[in-house]
Amino acid sequence: MSGPRGGDRRGDRRDPQPRKQSGDRRDYPDRQRDGSKTRGNPAGDRKPAKSHTAVGTGSDLPRWLREEIVRSTKKDRRDATLNLLSAAAGSFEEGRYPAARKKLLEAKALSPQPGAIRELLALSCYRMGLWQEALREIRTFRRITGDTTHMAVEMDSLRALERIDDVHSTFETFLELGGSNAAEAEIRVVYGSFLLDQGDNRKAWEITRPRRLSKDAPEWEIRRWYVAARAAARLGDKATAKQIASAIEEIDPALPGLEALHGEIA
Repeated sequence: MSGPRGGDRRGDRRDPQPRKQSGDRRDYPDRQRDGSKTRGNPAGDRKPAKSHTAVGTGSDLPRWLREEIVRSTKKDRRDATLNLLSAAAGSFEEGRYPAARKKLLEAKALSPQPGAIRELLALSCYRMGLWQEALREIRTFRRITGDTTHMAVEMDSLRALERIDDVHSTFETFLELGGSNAAEAEIRVVYGSFLLDQGDNRKAWEITRPRRLSKDAPEWEIRRWYVAARAAARLGDKATAKQIASAIEEIDPALPGLEALHGEIA
């Protein structure tokens, strides 16, 4: 599509969720906080090795997660770790992030290696606004697993900490490492919003511009369009901004921020 001629932090995104997985792996319900708009998605499915260890606790956790804990936790600490993780997952789903964090810190003390503990701890801290702790845990999660799913959370935490140079370098690192289409769209939403905050409207457009406006676009792509429309409006190309806004409204008329977007375009 044609490009333009010539925010509020986290306002364009969904809150991140733990990785969605296939099979018996757990899908956490989507939640929103303060208008935030980001969601984590899997960088790829993995098939865990079959476990020959019976797990008597944490039975509500998916098998892949129980097996991850069993593989990486001392035998005399497994039951306690599984119970804590199960309770933390329940607190997280209910939006009780301080409670989830408390349980996850205990679980981490018992078993520091599982990526799932670090992932859920990072997201709990993020939702509490504990940016430094969220950053530390999400980077540990990425180091342990090699998963780039939550690099948007990493970048947004850096943005909150006003570590401007690190925001730029994190985007470049993601481009080098790669990730799922959803993860890429989310990090472009964060980076594009950051660039708008910095007044770099042209680069924000280049980072988020739609390849095409498809009626079957997934929700994470629509959020990318939203930032692109804001960038187009700020660059003075209201025709392009209106075209994108109309496409968004046709697919998701209840998208938070849509009314504000129309205000920017007018």
